[in-house]
Amino acid sequence: MYILYKAESLPESTNDSVEAKEELMDECESIWNQMEECQKKLTCLRMKTPLKSDERISLQLRKVQMKALTEECNQWQNRSPEIISTNPDVLVALGKEELKKVKDDLEMVLSTVQSKNKQLEEELKREQQWHDEQEQILNTLSEIEEDRRTQIQHQRKKRSVQELQNKELKLKRYKQNLLDRLCEFLQEHFPVPESGGSNKKKSSEEPSVKLVSLSEILEVLINKLVKTPHEPYVKISDSFWPPYIELLLRYGIALRHPEDPYRIRLEAFHM
Repeated sequence: MYILYKAESLPESTNDSVEAKEELMDECESIWNQMEECQKKLTCLRMKTPLKSDERISLQLRKVQMKALTEECNQWQNRSPEIISTNPDVLVALGKEELKKVKDDLEMVLSTVQSKNKQLEEELKREQQWHDEQEQILNTLSEIEEDRRTQIQHQRKKRSVQELQNKELKLKRYKQNLLDRLCEFLQEHFPVPESGGSNKKKSSEEPSVKLVSLSEILEVLINKLVKTPHEPYVKISDSFWPPYIELLLRYGIALRHPEDPYRIRLEAFHM
């Protein structure tokens, strides 16, 4: 019994505790004797139960006995424990013992909680270390990605510049080709005027100025237009053959100055 166990575990340091223990032991012994007498009576009642030949009557009696035992069990379960002794020394001793047990249980719980907290702290440190490593990896990958992006942009710019340079080179080649073909065309169809080709002049007479070809006249007009677009007019020199000048003016390739008829300019076809 719980009370008997408590009585046996009480401290024996003082006379009051010893007397309380003896008193509690006597009360427990008395209750134990009463329980033994009750048990003997129950045993006798079971032995005195008449044996019937009829199985139906025996079954009903067993049901009644089971019902009675169930009722008694429920009563014992619902019954609140009664204080056996009212002696203050006994109650104090029992309270100290109960408090000591609660203290031991709480110390055990505290030790378990502290051990669990230590494990959680170690796990937290491992998780924090793992988190730091992942952040470092992420930063490294971000730097690599940024470097790759910069390299790709640089390569794209370099490729664009290379493409523009290739296009410029093709345009220069195409321009040079056009110029070469234009020069060939002009040299073939508009050569340098021959100084002795005029019948009105004597063979012994030589021109004071050397005439230039139509391609050279166009080159002078083009260079003037490109270098000084605000002042593109060129003075008609004696080296310009007049038929070539008339040809350029008639077909709208060149224009005269509105105030000075001895100055011409190339038509701005690019405007």
